[in-house]
Amino acid sequence: MKGLTAKEEEIMGFFWKEGSLFVRQLLAYYEDPKPHFNTLSTIVRGLEEKGFLGHEAFGNTYQYHAVISEEEFRKGTLKNVINKYFNNSYLNAVSSLVQEEDISLEELKQLIAEVEKAHQNE
Repeated sequence: MKGLTAKEEEIMGFFWKEGSLFVRQLLAYYEDPKPHFNTLSTIVRGLEEKGFLGHEAFGNTYQYHAVISEEEFRKGTLKNVINKYFNNSYLNAVSSLVQEEDISLEELKQLIAEVEKAHQNE
């Protein structure tokens, strides 16, 4: 899965939250000064080229919709981070969180309990 820029991720957030949208409708989600319509249109077309959006034609305009769910994106992004920064090891990632004290002992115990429960249900 290809990565997204911050602006692309922001725009995808609108589609994930609102559903199908025309580019003109995206303008309503921005405060002044609003981005230019052509700028949003270019980003949306780029998202479609990357496989994140699809469209339906209405005359000479397109209504876009998310092709990839937010959950699919989240999982793909996490896998990319684990692969790139933690040598494809979830253990290394969790270990780093523990060492940096970004995860407490109680949270780690809860995580272990959730993993054990998931494996019991298999």
